[in-house]
Amino acid sequence: MRRLPYLWTLLFLTLAILLSIAIGSVFIPPADLWRILTGWLSAAPLPESLKTFAFIIASIRLPRTALVLLTGAALGGSGAAYQGLFRNPLADPYLIGVASGAGLGAAAAMSIQWPYTFWGLLAVPLVGFLAAMLTVLLVYSLARVGKTVPTTNLILAGVAFSAFATSLTSFLMLRSTGELRRAFAFLLGGFTQAGWNPVLTILPFLAIGLGFLILSGHALNLLQFGDDQAQQLGLPVTRTKTLILVAASLATAAAVSFSGIIGFIGLIVPHVMRLWWGADYRRLLPLSIIGGAGALLLADVLARVVMAPQELPVGILTALVGAPFFLWVLRRAKNQGYW
Repeated sequence: MRRLPYLWTLLFLTLAILLSIAIGSVFIPPADLWRILTGWLSAAPLPESLKTFAFIIASIRLPRTALVLLTGAALGGSGAAYQGLFRNPLADPYLIGVASGAGLGAAAAMSIQWPYTFWGLLAVPLVGFLAAMLTVLLVYSLARVGKTVPTTNLILAGVAFSAFATSLTSFLMLRSTGELRRAFAFLLGGFTQAGWNPVLTILPFLAIGLGFLILSGHALNLLQFGDDQAQQLGLPVTRTKTLILVAASLATAAAVSFSGIIGFIGLIVPHVMRLWWGADYRRLLPLSIIGGAGALLLADVLARVVMAPQELPVGILTALVGAPFFLWVLRRAKNQGYW
């Protein structure tokens, strides 16, 4: 029974991966997809009729699927960590301004003509990532009182800086009319980066951030009793909260920098996993990571087919589904308390 949640969640993720590989502007029939995948595993030569499909999968679909998977995993795991850290099911990975900071950095980078080189192509997401991490540092510094960081101060500082960063982003977009469409695409969320370079770039940051969060399940369980009780149980509360905040923000910033601002995945997935499988963070965190990856893959597939051949920004789709869910969570929290 203890393995059942993982089996169901991994089955959902596997189905989402197969759909992501098969569905797009060129549909790959399940039988052909199976022959290609099994041919690669067995190192058998592919017939000529399948080589075009194999090229599409290897060069386009697999890199995109991997990037979407990693982004969803980052948002799902970070959302669960934020909800546990703030003891509030309405918290999400963008609560303290990570998304706004990344958007500001990306908009600023788009106003510069970068050379058409490896680093030039990665300039916008890398600047977005650095801006997001600087935002976390600034918000944390503003919220700090002595040796402690009150949760209320952290949230208020994040909200204030988010409003400031959003205003600056809007100003830069108005000034840089030539990059307006590209900036809008980033703010609406999507996967325009091609190839394996984005995947390889964000993978180390996600491995560090999500790896630490998975190991922090017991600490988050103790924090649910309150800071004083957790301190009495031997948990170094301030240091633990800081490390969890940094790890969650690192994963979120890496994901946002390459995928834009995709809302509600970090809110919906941890909440659903908590309702289905319980609130033990030793299990909730890995399940939210797997579930977030599967949910965003499924949303990305739907975004490709809803307005085909035009592709809908996935951030719009997650908002359309997530906003009503958020209102339901808000009503539930109002009637029953936060937990």
